[in-house]
Amino acid sequence: QKNWFKNIVTILLVAIVYLSIRPFFQGDVIQGDAPILRLQSITGERIDLQHLNQQGKPVLIHFWATWCPICKFTRDSVESVAEDYAVINIATQSGADDVLIEYAQQHGMNAANIVNDADGKWLQGFGARAVPADFIINPNGEIEFVEVGFTSEIGLRFRLWWAQLGTP
Repeated sequence: QKNWFKNIVTILLVAIVYLSIRPFFQGDVIQGDAPILRLQSITGERIDLQHLNQQGKPVLIHFWATWCPICKFTRDSVESVAEDYAVINIATQSGADDVLIEYAQQHGMNAANIVNDADGKWLQGFGARAVPADFIINPNGEIEFVEVGFTSEIGLRFRLWWAQLGTP
C-alpha cells in the first residue's frame, strides 16, 4: 500500500509542477488570425500557409529543435500526422539547412516540410518561449489550438479533427 500511495503523491507533485510552469512556457502566444506565412523549406519547396488553408483542412505548425529532448518524443507523432494533414515543421535554432537535411534523413522525416528558423524569429513571432510548440490553424486561417510542450499523436489528431469539424 505504501508504494501505491507514494506513486500517487509523486504523480500529483509532477502534475502540480508541470501545471505551474506551463504558463511560462506558453508565453504570450499569438491568437486570432494566423500570420501570413510564405516560407521555403530546407529542400527549396515553397510553403504557403494561406494556400494550405484553402484546401479546406486545418494545418499544424510545429516548432521544434534538434537539441530538444521532448521534441524527440513527438517527432514520430508529427510525421505520422503529416501523412493525413498539412504540417509545417519549423526547426528553431538547430543549425544550417544541410545539418537539418541530414537530421531529417537520419530520423525518417520529410525534409520538404521543414523550415529553418535559424535565429528563432518565427518562434518569437508566434510568442512561444519553448519547444515543442504546436499551433493548429483552422481552414478559416484562425489559430484554433496552441500547445507548448509534449502532446501525443492522438491529442494532435483530435485537435486537427475538431478544428476541421467546427469550420463551416
